[in-house]
Amino acid sequence: MAATSPAIELEVSGRTVRVSNPDRVYFPASGATKRDLVEYYLSVGDGIVRALRERPCMMHRFPDGLAGEKVHQKRLPKGAPDWMETVRVTFPRYNRTADELCVTELAHVIWAVQMSTVEFHPWNSRRADVESPDEWRIDLDPMPDCSFGRVRRVAAVAREVLDELGAVGWPKTSGGNGLHVYVRIAPEQSFADVRRAALAFAREVERRVPDDVTTTWWRKDRDPTKLFVDYNQNARDHTIASAYSVRGNQDATVSTPITWDEIADVEPRDLTMYTVPSRFADLGDLHAGIDDAVYSIAPLIEWAERDERAGLTEPEE
Repeated sequence: MAATSPAIELEVSGRTVRVSNPDRVYFPASGATKRDLVEYYLSVGDGIVRALRERPCMMHRFPDGLAGEKVHQKRLPKGAPDWMETVRVTFPRYNRTADELCVTELAHVIWAVQMSTVEFHPWNSRRADVESPDEWRIDLDPMPDCSFGRVRRVAAVAREVLDELGAVGWPKTSGGNGLHVYVRIAPEQSFADVRRAALAFAREVERRVPDDVTTTWWRKDRDPTKLFVDYNQNARDHTIASAYSVRGNQDATVSTPITWDEIADVEPRDLTMYTVPSRFADLGDLHAGIDDAVYSIAPLIEWAERDERAGLTEPEE
């Protein structure tokens, strides 16, 4: 049985958060502990709260650290203090509901880390209207043999298309091998329509750089050297790691907001829970203005209708 260390108490957002066994090693390769993870999230507090605020959030928990099993937790764990907040979401396919974590303050994040959460995966809608997304997510997902140089080239084309649409994109590393770009949208459309819009955008990027991009639905049919623009990340109850979320790998990489100009040189593996705090202290939250740049996806819906008239069908989830 692993040795335990005395619990500590932290004052966060005016709350007292008890952190049990803070010296438990979560990342065996580096020896980083639960306390280290807590201190990381405290250091990027404004950023992680902005990324998660008012959104249903799935927690990726590692009760025994990365050496143990990963738990995908939709429901808030039992024993939560009465100041934790949730939002009820439904899963019609299974005729079930879940009260998911709904972060509104940093203490909620730290309590989730106390409960062994490493990664935070929010919905692209908010508690006020869970069924109406306010975030369009562009996931530049490289296939196994796709170089990061190709990811960089496709990101430049994605920015070009966004500029032509008059949309402001907010890029970040995925914490893996790809890039994400978020666009704030008015919460006026269904998940299905936002997914249609995302597919229309992906097809336009593919038209411009067909040697680099694929929108082929079935993974087995995709060219392994290309980049898949994963429009399906906009489907209901599909989530990806938030900005400032640590990823559950031994390098403790972080899904990190970056500027468009940084894409040419960024090395995602260099952005970790050990390096991002100083970057955040220097630059602040590069996504701080995202709520002030709201875009209407109406032009993309027109593109989707154009493609559908041309016989391009929309793949089912």
